[in-house]
Amino acid sequence: MVTKKIPQAGEGKRGEQGYLGYLLRQATTAYRARMEKALAKLNITPPQFSVLTMIAAYEGISNADLARLSLLTPQTVSVIVTNLEKSGAITRHAHAVHGRIQQLHITATGQEMLALCKSCVKEVEKELNMSLSDEEAGIVKRWLVSIAVNAES
Repeated sequence: MVTKKIPQAGEGKRGEQGYLGYLLRQATTAYRARMEKALAKLNITPPQFSVLTMIAAYEGISNADLARLSLLTPQTVSVIVTNLEKSGAITRHAHAVHGRIQQLHITATGQEMLALCKSCVKEVEKELNMSLSDEEAGIVKRWLVSIAVNAES
């Protein structure tokens, strides 16, 4: 029986000969692993970081909008929000007009937590950009955004 050697990342179909979609997924998996490792020092997961980032950026956001923006299921967001609230990182308040909607706000504790997370994430981002010029990084970002924008139209 002849067995083929499984290629390493960057080889064969896992390299430049591979399908673009597969390579995007491979890169996403590698990025997530780096993020998990970096944020683990703070006992934060990448989804928690994403949720905290979006709450800070869009003060008063609802769980439903937060799920859409953070690319997580409503159930996952609900669990994360509950845990962040218990830790004192965020608060919830009923919407002034639509009382059933809970608006989310980051606290000073949450801001401190987010600042620590961002410093860890900046190191991961720096590693990603090491082989790219500023111009190349801009091209990659525009391309990734165009994929998302075109998927929504």
